[in-house]
Amino acid sequence: MAFPLSHIMSLKIKSANECKFDQISLGEVMLRLDPGEGRVRTAREFKLWEGGGEYNTSRGLRKCFGLRTAVCTAFVDNEVGHLVEDFIMQGGVATDFIKWREDDGIGRSVRNGLNFTERGFGIRGAVGVPDRGNTAASQLKPGDFDWENIFGKQGVRWLHTGGIFAALSETTAQITIEAVKAANKYGTIVSYDLNYRPSLWKSIGGLKKAQEVNREIAKYVDVMIGNEEDFTASLGFEVKGVDHNISKIETDAFKAMIETAVKEFPNFKVAATTLRRVITATKNDWSAILWHDGKFHESRQYPELEILDRVGGGDSFASGVQFGFLTFNDAQKAVEYGAAHGALASTTPGDTSMATRKEVEKTMGGGGARVVR
Repeated sequence: MAFPLSHIMSLKIKSANECKFDQISLGEVMLRLDPGEGRVRTAREFKLWEGGGEYNTSRGLRKCFGLRTAVCTAFVDNEVGHLVEDFIMQGGVATDFIKWREDDGIGRSVRNGLNFTERGFGIRGAVGVPDRGNTAASQLKPGDFDWENIFGKQGVRWLHTGGIFAALSETTAQITIEAVKAANKYGTIVSYDLNYRPSLWKSIGGLKKAQEVNREIAKYVDVMIGNEEDFTASLGFEVKGVDHNISKIETDAFKAMIETAVKEFPNFKVAATTLRRVITATKNDWSAILWHDGKFHESRQYPELEILDRVGGGDSFASGVQFGFLTFNDAQKAVEYGAAHGALASTTPGDTSMATRKEVEKTMGGGGARVVR
């Protein structure tokens, strides 16, 4: 597979010494209500976590890998908003850029997002029931954050955002475009997780609107994350005759998709995805593939990975990829850190990783599950 020489380039990442933050994310953080081994519809109690596709990468980079991260988001100034803030602080992610909105008393004009999520088991798949209409984060708009200060004065090495946040409203799409343009201006690497969700787009223009928004954002992205289905739905690329349950064909489809994508978007310097064959909700074949410098890099295979909670596995993959580049600027290490971190995150409850860097590196090296004493 040949690529134009113009695509043969390294990631030019700003030095840690010149930046206050290694990474920031732009997105919504919701309060997750988890019924554990039970079902939402019959639950009598819930375990609480925080989670959000974009934010989860910041938490993983901070808690697992020790990098300096922050989140740009918004909450209603009430007890629920401050509960989510407390979770964020426990994860070590800086809260400097949280916007607080006045509570109207009952959530008529603005509220905090909730996400009821079942983990699934065996033949019963995971289920997510988001309750996020009219949230504070969905009302974020251009001008809410001082990007000149964030990227120009304080300094940020990497910005991560994604298609879930961009789909929340007309204004979140606009502020995402504003953010990625500002990051480009100051040499901050931009990563974007396409994360296509039909339910988020169906009432605001559907597939046509999703492609219009995502194709505009894609012009400013250095690192694009998403599988071939995301590339098809969000960007309009298509590879026919793909059986998404067969990892070999899925890998070939992703390679063909990237060959097409980088011709139209020469700004893409990296493209990456997890490869999952779903055997049951609690057993997946797991690996990852990443394109960079005209080459494809494949991770170690994790066959029949036993899953406790699959939600957030892809976000932990993204944070591992970011760590690999931010720390080593090495594509093979990036895909290995990403795959191992995502695999480990799937073995614990909640959206965010509970792994340590030492555990990730042991997994990358083929370390087993013998008891550690």
